[in-house]
Amino acid sequence: MKWLEIAPDVFVRRYAELDLSVGLVVGAESALVIDTRGDHQQGSELADAVRQVTALPWQVAITHGHFDHCFGTDAFLPAPVWAQERCPAYLAATADEQRGQWVAHYQREGHPEIAAALADSVPTTPDRLVPERADLDLGGRTVQLRHLGLGHTDHDLVIAVPDAGVVFAGDLVEQGAPPDFGDSHPEHWPSTVDALLALDPITVVPGHGGPVDHAFVRTQHAELTQLAVACREYRTGRASWDQAVRRSPFPADTTRDALRRVR
Repeated sequence: MKWLEIAPDVFVRRYAELDLSVGLVVGAESALVIDTRGDHQQGSELADAVRQVTALPWQVAITHGHFDHCFGTDAFLPAPVWAQERCPAYLAATADEQRGQWVAHYQREGHPEIAAALADSVPTTPDRLVPERADLDLGGRTVQLRHLGLGHTDHDLVIAVPDAGVVFAGDLVEQGAPPDFGDSHPEHWPSTVDALLALDPITVVPGHGGPVDHAFVRTQHAELTQLAVACREYRTGRASWDQAVRRSPFPADTTRDALRRVR
C-alpha cells in the first residue's frame, strides 16, 4: 500500500484487498484521483494517502460503477466527480444489490469490519458526466477522459495522461486474474481495447493488478477476441454452450459469465 510513481507525478497505489489499483495524477494547480476504493473507511484511508503526496485541490474520476472502485468517493467531497454519463443510472439501479452481495461475501470470508464499513457506505453520484470525451487541465498537464466503447460495462471511462504515456484502464484490462464479465459486453470488448491501444500508451494501469505494458494488453486483447468469437458462435447457433466454453482461453466459470451476457 505504497505509492508507486510510474511517471513524473503519476502514481499508482495497489491494495491487497481485491488487488485493486487506484491512481493519482498531479499537475501544477490540481490533482486527479482515479477511483476511490470500496467503502467510506477505505476512501478515507486513500484521501489521507493522497494528502501525503500533494496538498493541491483534487478532482475525482470514476472508471466505472462497481463498488470497489467508487463507494469511497464521499471522503473526497466537496470535489468534482467525473464519470461516464451512464454511470449514475447504473449506480442508482445496482448500489443496493452490490452492497448486499458484497457485505454477505465479506461476512462469509471472516471480514466483519469490511462488511460493516460497506453496509454504512452510500456511493456518491458523479456530477461531471462524460458522453465520450473530456479534457481536464490540471495546470501544465492535460488529462484525457475517454469512453471508448462497450466492454467491462457500458460506461467504462479510461484516463489518459499523454505527456507521461500512461493510461488508467479501469477493469477493461486485468492483471493477475481473468477479466470479470458480470456486466460485460463480450463481443464489443475487443474493439474497445483496440481503441485503448490506439492511445499508444507506454504503461497501462489495470483496475486490478500491477501496471503493464503495451504487449501485455495486446495479448489480453487476443484472448478477449478469442472469447468474443466463441460468444458469437454460441449466439448464432454455430456452437453449443459447452463448445463455446471449451473454445474460450479463459476459465470455464469466467466464460460462462460471458456467455450469459450474450444478446
